Amino acid sequence: MGFEYIKALHIIFVVTWFAGLFYIVRLFIYQTEAMERPESERAILKPQLDLMASRLWYIITWPSAILTLIFGLWILSYRMGYLQLGFMHAKLAFVVLLYAYHLGCHFLFKEIQKGRTRWTSTQLRIWNEVSTLLLFAIVFLIVLKNTLSMIWGIVGLVGLGVFLMTGIKIYKKYRTK
Repeated sequence: MGFEYIKALHIIFVVTWFAGLFYIVRLFIYQTEAMERPESERAILKPQLDLMASRLWYIITWPSAILTLIFGLWILSYRMGYLQLGFMHAKLAFVVLLYAYHLGCHFLFKEIQKGRTRWTSTQLRIWNEVSTLLLFAIVFLIVLKNTLSMIWGIVGLVGLGVFLMTGIKIYKKYRTK
């Protein structure tokens, strides 16, 4: 299989993996809020949300994470020289953080499927933005291929994080009115 096909498949599975990560945490929020509803509503909402989360997690998100890794390693086999470049070290560090985030989501998934959660819906909204920050970091590093630009990127990520947290606080105030 040609390099460009492998690269295209890697990008496709990165996109589907992120779609799954973005939506699974949104489902965690809905599941958590459903557990706070009266029993009559919870009895209807919880099984449906659990089913949706289970299908998303096991049919889309996990397979996409695995295929992203396989195709990413395949790409690296064509570009072994990249492993000596600083930007690639930084990018791979963020990828490791992304897989750690994925595993964190897996633990949350298992807990919520059992009807338990230690996180509030607001905490989950903040958790949901972690994947956004990782996406920005990874994409900018791979496109710019420059660790000096990474410094400006980190400044931008911090700014984006502040912007997202401010948006979450404003949304929370709006929801409570």
